Amino acid sequence: MIAPYPLSAIVGQDDLKLALLLNAVSPEVGGVLVRGEKGTAKSTAVRALAKLLPPIEVISTCPYSCDPENPNPECPAGPHPADAPTETRPVRLVELPVGASTDRLAGTLDIEKALAEGRKTFEPGLLALAHRGILYVDEVNLLSDHLVDLLLDVAAMGTNHVEREGVSVRHPSRFILVGTMNPEEGELRPQLLDRFGITVEVSGSPEPDERVEVVRRRLHYEADPREFAEKWSGAEEDLASSVAAARGRLPGVHLGEETLVAISTLCADLEVDGLRGDIVTAKTARTLAAWDARDEVILDDVKRAALLALSHRRRRGPFEQPGIDPQEIEDALSDPDPPDDPDGGGGPPEKGSGSEGPQEPRRGSEPSESRTGAGERGHASEEPFRPVRLEREDKGRGGPLGRRSRSVGQTGHPVGDKENAGRPADVALAATVRTAAPYQKGRGRSGAGLVVRPVDLRENVREGREGNLILFLVDASGSMAARKRMSAVKGAVLSLLGDAYQRRDKISLISFRGGTAQMLLPPTSSVELAASRLEDLPTGGRTPLAAGLVRAAEVLQREGLRDGERRPLLVLLTDGRATAGPDPRVAAAGLRSLGAASFVVDTEEGNVRLGMAAGVAEAMGARCLRLEDLRAESLVELVERKRVA
Repeated sequence: MIAPYPLSAIVGQDDLKLALLLNAVSPEVGGVLVRGEKGTAKSTAVRALAKLLPPIEVISTCPYSCDPENPNPECPAGPHPADAPTETRPVRLVELPVGASTDRLAGTLDIEKALAEGRKTFEPGLLALAHRGILYVDEVNLLSDHLVDLLLDVAAMGTNHVEREGVSVRHPSRFILVGTMNPEEGELRPQLLDRFGITVEVSGSPEPDERVEVVRRRLHYEADPREFAEKWSGAEEDLASSVAAARGRLPGVHLGEETLVAISTLCADLEVDGLRGDIVTAKTARTLAAWDARDEVILDDVKRAALLALSHRRRRGPFEQPGIDPQEIEDALSDPDPPDDPDGGGGPPEKGSGSEGPQEPRRGSEPSESRTGAGERGHASEEPFRPVRLEREDKGRGGPLGRRSRSVGQTGHPVGDKENAGRPADVALAATVRTAAPYQKGRGRSGAGLVVRPVDLRENVREGREGNLILFLVDASGSMAARKRMSAVKGAVLSLLGDAYQRRDKISLISFRGGTAQMLLPPTSSVELAASRLEDLPTGGRTPLAAGLVRAAEVLQREGLRDGERRPLLVLLTDGRATAGPDPRVAAAGLRSLGAASFVVDTEEGNVRLGMAAGVAEAMGARCLRLEDLRAESLVELVERKRVA
């Protein structure tokens, strides 16, 4: 087995190494989320962490890593006798693949023993292996919703509870949760994001000397991993000793009342939701003091802890970037004397006094307009709203999990069963027993077991929801500038982008104007990138609608080869006018032949409408909606509309 790359050999990335070491000192910090671009040693650093943790004592025969000093009396592998054999082993680093099943993570019934021997035996999953260790999720932002939901429950309770096919198993599962992600591929669900105690941003070094040293060390490691590990063994032993010393010092670290008040005041001033931020900041500050060989938490510990514990807890929506300015922390923790007021007043200046300063315009009320070039205009978007769900009418075959279109596959709730004479991954136990039961006498059944043949096996048919590729095709020609129409279109697309974020879709953005169509954003999970590209989109020029449809067809064909399981959904926003290029109905027919599910959003306004977008929709085989149709009705609006009708 190749030795992992030593943590001490990583060049730079001091914040990353500190965040990992703090969790090694105190798992109560709550894990770490590492955000950064590709090739910045995220995974390398995480895999090196386990070597620095002190080994643990376990009961040798227990797959749940029971502590001999305090064994779990309800352990599924127990009860353990007092003289059970024990062993000392290194802490495990358990990796959770993004595409893992729920059974692989939580554990499941051992189907073979259940059918052959009639015994209900539980087969532990990754959560059992990770107990008292590290659970590592690479590309955690791409984790399926069903795994995220399970991780949230276990992280909150410290216990994994499995109920399936008459089996009820409960076992402790406490671990250091470490995740790495590239923000360009999409953000993490807020609920799981909050479960990470601290977060750190990493990036590649711009210094040539550091980059050269990174390459030099990497080449040495790949040429001879054992020699490289021996070269850095001394530094690794020093780090491990520092971790052990800080662990021993941590219980004696004092957090004064004044410092605790400062932490809660800081979190309140920064408008951090909930109280987890206060708790994690306090724990991290104590751990920093222990790591620095101090017995008292000082204000500098609080500042450093706040940067790690609060930056990801200030994110309010899918279009906001997580982060925190160190100056905000400085300002919140400082206590300046209030300015003298000889008049005894302290309120805000009166309106019209001239001291109010520049006022920021309200977004959405009167969208601003700016010139961006010759004949081009930029438009701010209107306020986003809650949109209706656009989905495909046909069912998928179990593509990427999400919350949009219906799919039939290996996830979701069971709706039936089907034949599977091989080795099904998801056995429909009751259906299998019903199928095999009539033949038991002829098969010479004896004892409690059930004689099952491959022909009896039935597999669950499950129905759930999948994520789609939402391709936005936006008309940015000159006609879209009329009556601030482009502001309304941008507001609609922003609303649909927010909906795509919540439903775990990938998105892509194409605009057409002048004489060409432009790919503004290739397929990605990052709605932040799409929102920024959309806001910067100018309008102007003629309308090459056919060029836009052709470009959309090219993207759909290419993505069909690259990611065939993720079904596309095209959303065209246009008034249907084509003032440049060939007849768009030919290109629309080409799109229809691809079998793409499509929606055409008619952006035409006014009392007199030409309805040209409806003709394009008919040629595409798409459903045609008006801009106002995208708004989801509230319950009050729905009741009022029905009452009037």
